[in-house]
Amino acid sequence: MPTNTQVFEESINGIQMHGRIRGTGRPLLLLHGGTGTGADWDHIFPEPPAGKRLVIPDLRGHGRSTNPDGGFTIRQLAQDVDALLDRLSIATCDAIGMSLGAKTLLHLSLLSPDRVGAMVLVSAAPYFPQEARAIMAHMTPNRYGADDWAEMRQKHAFGDKQITMLWQQMHAFKDSYDDLNFTPPMLSLIRARTLIVHGDSDPLYPVSLALELHGAIPDASLWVVPGAGHVPIFGACTLPFVTTVQSFLHGPKETG
Repeated sequence: MPTNTQVFEESINGIQMHGRIRGTGRPLLLLHGGTGTGADWDHIFPEPPAGKRLVIPDLRGHGRSTNPDGGFTIRQLAQDVDALLDRLSIATCDAIGMSLGAKTLLHLSLLSPDRVGAMVLVSAAPYFPQEARAIMAHMTPNRYGADDWAEMRQKHAFGDKQITMLWQQMHAFKDSYDDLNFTPPMLSLIRARTLIVHGDSDPLYPVSLALELHGAIPDASLWVVPGAGHVPIFGACTLPFVTTVQSFLHGPKETG
């Protein structure tokens, strides 16, 4: 575990939400993707950026966060995060979300419009397109091999039952139409200054969805990463991502 880390576990909305806080300064909320955990962000920010207090939860049912009743919607994830920020006495923050985490931020930015000052949406979507539904249709526990199970067992604390539930929940999104259904009028109500980051070869979410988000969200910027697939922030993409995000979160440059 990285140094200077504070671990929290809060009782929120019928679950125990686990996570970490690292660094000092303005809170920067980091939301991982589906079947991931907050620890995924250690690959992006091995040390907290200067002046940032990283707030890194495991979303409902992921990692060390529980989900006793098995209920799972992106809207509920946003409600959990909103309650967590209240519990941590964080009135406003900046935020970065990847994939499921980015879609959670879309909900959060409308649920609590003044909560997020600036947000980065990595591989987000206003709705599930057919490309994503086709892939999610195959996300069933019996299609994963031994290496997949071993990787998931390292990430998730509550064993194979938890892992099976996560894959089943991702699979169920193929039939979900109301949980993620952001229209342009809805997106136009977002107040957070927004950066949209999207790979132009994303197999789940065509880049046209990033263009839809950019066209509908006020004060939004768009970075299309050439030749990149889903969640283009790891490996060779990490340094350009961190550099771009730090510049964006620093605020718009004054002109004149």
